Amino acid sequence: MVGLLAYAALAVVSTAVIWKGSVALERSAERLSKHYGLPVAVHGAVVVAVGSSFPELSSVVIGTLVHGEFALGVGTIVGSAIFNLLVIPAASAFSSEELEATRDIVHKDAQFYIISVLVLFITFALGATYVPGGTNEAAVLTPALAAMPLVTYGVYVFLQYQDTRDYVPSRTIEVDTRREWATLAVSLVVIAVGVEGLVRAVLAFGAAFGTPSFLWGLTVIAAATSLPDAVVSVRAARDDESVTSLTNVLGSNTFNLLVAIPVGVLLAGSATINFLATIPTMGFLAFATIVFIVFTRTHLELTDSEAVGFLALYAVFLAWMTAETLGLIETVQGI
Repeated sequence: MVGLLAYAALAVVSTAVIWKGSVALERSAERLSKHYGLPVAVHGAVVVAVGSSFPELSSVVIGTLVHGEFALGVGTIVGSAIFNLLVIPAASAFSSEELEATRDIVHKDAQFYIISVLVLFITFALGATYVPGGTNEAAVLTPALAAMPLVTYGVYVFLQYQDTRDYVPSRTIEVDTRREWATLAVSLVVIAVGVEGLVRAVLAFGAAFGTPSFLWGLTVIAAATSLPDAVVSVRAARDDESVTSLTNVLGSNTFNLLVAIPVGVLLAGSATINFLATIPTMGFLAFATIVFIVFTRTHLELTDSEAVGFLALYAVFLAWMTAETLGLIETVQGI
């Protein structure tokens, strides 16, 4: 009991460390983005999204290299994507008078995000069916397969770059670029330290309760590592920057799915995931994505009542995962 309390304290402290490091990272990224005169959409979809996604990337890298738990990182990425789509937009809607979407967000960013979900699922399916050793229970991911989502993300960055070619910034700000880049680098180290502590705590919980690391990644680590995304989007919503608030969510999810998981595969040389456990959770992610697009497209605005619907759907997800963890139901096979 004492050991679990110590690990619970470690989880709380680690989450706070991740929070502090992420706040410093995002502030530096924002200053550098404004200094270089990047468009608002690119700032939200690429710069801020990549910065706020570093905790999830760290969970994959640390889980794979340090603890040999690639499944923990995959669970974190999928769970974080669900949290980002349902909880963060809801919090942003409550924090702003009017959280507006644009046609570009719905028709470009959101639709490309759907493509990223499909590409990752196809990658998993190929690992289960065409790679030697892969079965319907275990998908074997190789560097060759990891290249497919990475190339897809390259296309995403290229499309964002095309939008900047004719962009002329109305104003830029002067900053000490060396200081900002140094702050950004230190922030990355701080976040990695926090993620390591959180992963250790979660693995201890999994061992104590006899539950798989995949489920802990889907819930606890996913929520903790998504806090930076929440801070960015809520702050942007309060400042009436709805585009940044929503594109940060979509850009962060796109980066996590297409980059974070493949990086873990490349670092490990190859990795195996539980395909049977991944199918239903990614199915829920796809459903959450459709709900997000439909709600944001309706009048190009996310209302408070729709935000309540988002939170209710996330509550259903948590209840489902809790029931699985306690063994009350067995809808997620193979765990």
